[in-house]
Amino acid sequence: MAYEGMIAESLSINGDNNELISAYVARPLGPGPFPGVVLIHHLPGWSEWYREATRRFAHHGYAAISHNLYHRSGEGSAEDVAAKVRAEGGVADAQVIGDTEGAVAWLRAQPYHNGKVGVIGSCSGGRQAFLYACNTNSIDAVIDLWGGRVVQAEDDRPDKQPVPPIEFTKDLSCPLLGLFGNEDRAPSPEQVDLHEAELKKHGKDYAFHRYDGAGHGFFYYHRPMYCIEQAIDGWEKIFAFFKQHLAGQPPSCVPRLLRSSKRKALVKAMTGGSRSPIAWCPTTIRISPCWKKPSRSISSTGRVARARAPRSS
Repeated sequence: MAYEGMIAESLSINGDNNELISAYVARPLGPGPFPGVVLIHHLPGWSEWYREATRRFAHHGYAAISHNLYHRSGEGSAEDVAAKVRAEGGVADAQVIGDTEGAVAWLRAQPYHNGKVGVIGSCSGGRQAFLYACNTNSIDAVIDLWGGRVVQAEDDRPDKQPVPPIEFTKDLSCPLLGLFGNEDRAPSPEQVDLHEAELKKHGKDYAFHRYDGAGHGFFYYHRPMYCIEQAIDGWEKIFAFFKQHLAGQPPSCVPRLLRSSKRKALVKAMTGGSRSPIAWCPTTIRISPCWKKPSRSISSTGRVARARAPRSS
């Protein structure tokens, strides 16, 4: 269902260590209840694209919030602030977890929220969304859009990101959807293979979709890497995934608790119970270069953990 009217505004929320950080929120008009979506922005910063994506989720019936991971680095254009953050070595993983906990808690406190929350991020935000989902029990679904550095090389262990997120895979607490381009190098297809193997090893509920002819950031319509057919198909999968896992209200007897220590989770991951896998049926896709129409075939098994487009020879 699409909502023509919405409320969108900027505000402040409590982030890591209860520090105030800026956030952008949007929701449909009306009392709800609406499922919640937290958007984790990409390495280029808290940009216009994320404001638009926040409003897009509101248009489709979600209460959405995009929090500013770079708030502590000062004001300015998204590009300038992002450059400053990169020069400082990025944002600490523990701080990202704390800030995202704050965004989730803010959503759960709203009277129009239905009790379920999904998290989505792209680029570095995809990595951070997966990392967060492995260090919390507070969300119901997570989406990783071409998140680089889920797999980190041995010589890529900076102080602010000391543990590769792939090492926390065993603690993934909710269903995962991943969308990737086969022409991407961060993550490369080989790195996505490693991530997928780890998910299979631990029996996680996930679906990865890989697109031929697409590289990094193929949703970004304002950049040359935009691939319209792959982006359209990807958005369809996002809304189908969140509709399945976030619609309705959770049983009132099930507690929704954040982990008590986010920093210790970066050293020793903690779990807080398990979830029963929920089957869903994605499509098997082959999409060649960006301008070609994708052909689709529904799997006859009724349950597919992975849909992979054959790579071009």
